[in-house]
Amino acid sequence: MTAAARAPLMTPVLIGGCIIIMISFAIRASFGVFQIPIAEEFGWLRAEFSLAIAIQNLAWGIGQPIFGAIAERFGDRRAIILGALVYALGLVLSSFAVTPGAHQLLEILVGFGIAGTGFGVILAVVGRAASDENRSLALGIATAAGSAGQVFGAPVAELLLAFYSWQMVFILFAGTILLTLFALPMMRSPAPASRAELEQSMGAALQQAFRDPSFTLIFLGFFSCGYQLAFVTAHFPAMVTEMCGPIAPDGMLAAFGITTTSALGAVAISLIGLANIAGTIAAAWLGKRYSKKYLLASIYMARTVVAAAFILSPITPGSVLLFSLVMGALWLATVPLTSGLIAHIYGLRYMGTLYGIVFFSHQLGSFLGVWLGGALYDLHGDYTLVWWVGVGVGLFSAIVHLPVQERALNLRPA
Repeated sequence: MTAAARAPLMTPVLIGGCIIIMISFAIRASFGVFQIPIAEEFGWLRAEFSLAIAIQNLAWGIGQPIFGAIAERFGDRRAIILGALVYALGLVLSSFAVTPGAHQLLEILVGFGIAGTGFGVILAVVGRAASDENRSLALGIATAAGSAGQVFGAPVAELLLAFYSWQMVFILFAGTILLTLFALPMMRSPAPASRAELEQSMGAALQQAFRDPSFTLIFLGFFSCGYQLAFVTAHFPAMVTEMCGPIAPDGMLAAFGITTTSALGAVAISLIGLANIAGTIAAAWLGKRYSKKYLLASIYMARTVVAAAFILSPITPGSVLLFSLVMGALWLATVPLTSGLIAHIYGLRYMGTLYGIVFFSHQLGSFLGVWLGGALYDLHGDYTLVWWVGVGVGLFSAIVHLPVQERALNLRPA
């Protein structure tokens, strides 16, 4: 029995990975909070800020396979250090941006920084360090750490903005992401791999994956996840503010300090993150016992039904909270299942690179969801059409996972 096979679930690698992902995603989840302060200072249109966040998501997707390859060629910790440095640099330089074009350009650095400190690199390290028995659940816990960051990221940003300018908050966040590097000593991972995996070159692994129809299907299926998540993160608070019915001044929400629809929108994002902690871990636990492709198809179908039901029903404070809890349970539940499916079919040796390529599809969807949300809002004055596009792509993802061949390939050496 190998050391990895005897490894407990909560290893130093998993703990360190959770710290890095949580802080990285806490900062990322807070960017929507800066929309109003930045727009008020410079008089920017909503579409201009949306494009900046869309570019960030696209850069994140482009950077993910690049940082995965860097980690597999030069070492995981060097890739994480590079990612944290680029992330911090992007935040600091963004604090000096005074035009939409400059802000949008600098979001490329932020997106690359998220790639170096996010799922692609961290999940590959966690996956290699975990035993076969614990791998699915370990990937789920690391993914859930990103949701934990979403729970407190936006409120912390809002609190800091009460005392500091948005520029200073960006600089404080830059320092915070650098502090995560103190977790690097924990990120020492063995590389459990078969002889065939060790002998296989990256080129051979990529060629084998690209020729496999299942890889293409997984790539296409991950698109809607990015579209739905990025659109909701960037635009749902504004959508709730504009479309939700009034909050009763003597109702239960008011008793908890939620007296306006804008406050309700912020709470909705936090609720999504909170519900997703349980949903992601549950999905990972199920992925250890049942077919990952059927679980993925079920999650995408459930998202489709929930999104359609929400937009077809009267949008009230109660329906917003219910939607947030249910959609939150499905939010990042696809990540441990998708990454686990990649590891199962193609092995652990180049999991970071291959998952990074699949994640690029996710970020293409993110770019479209954020940008299209702002563009169609400016054109039509509401989010209804872009919401229905999300329903359609969710249904597509549910269908496209069904033909995936969920079996380990016979790896070909270089």
